[in-house]
Formats: sequence, structure tokens, C-alpha cells
Amino acid sequence: MIRGFFIICFFLAFGQGWAQTETEVYLFDLEMNNGKPLLSNPKNISNNPGYDNQPSFWDDNHVLFASTREDQTDILQFNVNEGSTSSWLTYTTAGSEYSPLRIPGKNAVSAIRLDVDGLQRLYEYDVETSESTPISDLKIGYHVWFDDQVIVATVLVDNRMDLVVLDLEEHTQNTVYQNVGRSLYNIPNSNLVSFIGKKKNEWEILSLDPITGESKKITHTYGKEEDICWLDENTIITGAGKKLLTKDIGSDADWETIIEFPQEEINNISRIAISPNQKRLAFVAEGSPSKIIQKQVDFFNRQDLDGFVSCFTDNVQVSRFPNEKMYQGNDKMKENYERFFENVKSSSVEVVNRIVLGNMVIDEEVTKVDGRDGHQVAIYQVENGLISSMTFIFPDGPLTDAESIVQEQLDAYNQRDVEAFSNTYAQDVELYQFPHKLNVKGNPKLKEQYAVFFENTPDLHCEIKNRIVLGNKVIDEESVTINGAIFRAVAIYEVENGEIEKVTFLQN
Repeated sequence: MIRGFFIICFFLAFGQGWAQTETEVYLFDLEMNNGKPLLSNPKNISNNPGYDNQPSFWDDNHVLFASTREDQTDILQFNVNEGSTSSWLTYTTAGSEYSPLRIPGKNAVSAIRLDVDGLQRLYEYDVETSESTPISDLKIGYHVWFDDQVIVATVLVDNRMDLVVLDLEEHTQNTVYQNVGRSLYNIPNSNLVSFIGKKKNEWEILSLDPITGESKKITHTYGKEEDICWLDENTIITGAGKKLLTKDIGSDADWETIIEFPQEEINNISRIAISPNQKRLAFVAEGSPSKIIQKQVDFFNRQDLDGFVSCFTDNVQVSRFPNEKMYQGNDKMKENYERFFENVKSSSVEVVNRIVLGNMVIDEEVTKVDGRDGHQVAIYQVENGLISSMTFIFPDGPLTDAESIVQEQLDAYNQRDVEAFSNTYAQDVELYQFPHKLNVKGNPKLKEQYAVFFENTPDLHCEIKNRIVLGNKVIDEESVTINGAIFRAVAIYEVENGEIEKVTFLQN
């Protein structure tokens, strides 16, 4: 954006994680077909700006979750049958509630309350009166009811969470495992609770007998995904990015993808819950990364410094394409933009083209600073609802007819003509994975690899969904068909002397 250009010119002349990323709660009908879960009838049951998270089922027809209203988080109950209505169960002006669960045998809900004075405890809330009573003085992060007197909970200790069994009748609390994740779940048709162990580099899903304190490994997590749920006593479901996956613990098969959501608004699936009758499934998803990008654009145009920097991670890295580091850190960003706003009378940015690719957003921007027009591209990477990196591309290369040679190589690619294709590239061409991983160097190597690729891919076809031309650079959003499968990617072509000198690929 303007800001990247100005900064260059200017210098040349753990915890619990209550930070509230924008999330939504989605509800689906669930049925099993030949042992495979099928989801239908999707519905955004929160549909609320801000933080909506931690769903659980009160019963088969009611979902509880934490939802933001009036700058605090309260417990909302969603009624599936009665016209999909919602009702608030809490309104605690002295704090916010998280992770609601129905208390067995009571018309009451338990939830974590984070008070305005920083105290974090587990409370019981009467559904009829909303009156609250503390259950434990421990600093509990997450919990599950084993029965009406025994709670399995994660307790914050230093920079980790430990697993603790609380017996409310006996007034005892026993630590049974150190360094665990947030996912706790009663395993169906058993007297066991599952939890995530983080002692080892490969995280584990383990079972716990709350009575004896004995734990056993069940399997490993999918990567570092810690949110799981049980479809039945043998089948685990987890989320990763835009996918839901299952694993049969009774077989040697690895995690299997059951659905991948194409919708832009579903990202980083987490916090999965299944109704008691196993007919409904809920999960949490972050919104489109483009929402957070547009928010920081709006803050910038209003010169709202605090709002602008709040859109970025503490350790955000700002670079000039491809990987020339300009500065790092939220404090440094705030210092730079504070100086920028003080030294210009007017500034604005208009996004004229936007490409969304997974957690990456590529914006073509027209800028104006004190009457001076500019044109640039910004590549953003979003993690956990905040911008973790921002890379600027400026039109500072030689002025060439870059688009025509890029189109020529695309036509040759679709015709699988390796001679015509390789002739559009320079002899010393370099192909990179963003930001700077070199995959191919030199025209002979490129020609060799693509000859094999073309020969083995009879249905190969690339369609351009979006194109940005910036000086000697062409940025293409591509949809590529390869042996029946469709892949999305973004390619940044750099052209010099009528040849493609460099290509940088961005992929999910």
C-alpha cells in the first residue's frame, strides 16, 4: 500500500488466548453413509460481527456457544426447531463467559468467566435466573463433565495447561497429566475422557480414566490440530484449514478427508461438537481473510493508528517482494505509521483488485498521498485472524510488454507445447515457491521437467481467474486442471527483455 512505499522513501530521505478473532458457529445436519459422515443443510447460527465460539449441545435441538455483544462475551442458546431462535443465558457486566457446557442433572450451565479484574474461574449459571455460583477457584482453561460430581479440566500452570480431575463431592483435585491441549471429550460408550497430550513433538490423543487417573495413547493428532470430537467410540473427527477429517482408531488407516469447503468464509475449522443423538454437527470457522485485510484498509484511510496496528500480529513482518525485510514487529509498525500520518496531509488507498488464496490475500491498490498517485500490490498472510506478514510489490522494474509474453507461455502450456513454452523463458530463469524457496533454475531444467509433466497430463488446462499487471510483473490467479483434479494457485511472473526471468508461485 501507500504505507509500504512511503516508509521506504521516508527512511531513504501463550496464554489462554481470549483475544477475540472474528469467528462464526456453523451447524449441519449429520448422517452416516457406509460408515462415512455426510453433512447437509449448513447454517451460520451466530451470524454476528466479532467472536462466536466454543459450541456445545444442551440437547439434540439446542446449541450453546459464547458470543460477543456490547463489548463482552455472554452465553447464547440457539434453538434449532423453534424458528431457529436464540436467547441469551447470561449477561455478566463484571466479566465475560466462555466454553459453556450443560451440567448433568441440572437446569444449569457451567462456563469459564474472565472477570474485568483478570480473575478466571469456572462458574455455574442457573438457566432460569442467570444467577451464578463459583465452582472452583482454580484457573481453569477448559473442562468437561464426566458425571454430575466429577470434572476433567485443564488448569493454567506457568506457560502450559495441566490436566486435573476435580471431585466436587469429595472436594479433591488431582493433577493426572502435564502439558495438554484444550480439547476434552467424553468418549462414547465408555467411561473414559479423551484429551490431547503435548509432551512429545508429535501430539497425541489419549484416553483418561477419571476414577483411576490412568491414561493411554489412542493415536496421534492430525499435524498440530488439537480440536477433536468423537463420531462414535471408534471414529474421531478433526478440522484442519478448510477440511474435516476422520480417523478410525480400529484400523491402520491414516486421517481421511471427508469434506473440504470451497466457501471463502470458512477457514481454520476448530471447536467441533456433535449432538447427543449424533444427528447434528457444529464447528467454528474463521471468516474470510479478506475481512481483516479490508478492516486494516479502512482503518488506514481513517488514519486510525490504533485500529490499524490492531489488525497485525505482535511479530508482523513487513517486506519488499520477494523477501527483502523492511522491518518487523507491531511496535515498529506503530512507530512508522505514526510518523507517516504526522508527515502527510492526506492519504488514501483503494483496492481495485483482490485475490484470496487460502490464508493469503493479494491486493492491487491505487494510492494517493498528498495528491500523488501510486500503484502497487500487497501480499498479506493471515494467521488466527491477524495479519502476520505484509509484502509489497512496486512497479519498479523495466517497462515491458510483460502481459503478452506471459499470455504466450499460457497458450503454449494449455497446448502442452514444450518448445513454445520454454521459448518464453530466459536461459537463466528461476522458479520459486513464495517467498524464496528455489525449485527450478535454468531453461534446460525447466524444459526437462515440463516435458514429462505435459506428456503425463493429457487433460492439462490452466484458466486465468484474475490478472494484475504491474510494470514488468504479471500476477495471475490460476485454476489448473491436472488429471481430473482442480488446483488453485497464484503465479507472479517477472519479465525482462521480452522473456520471463522469474516466476514465484503462491499456493494454499
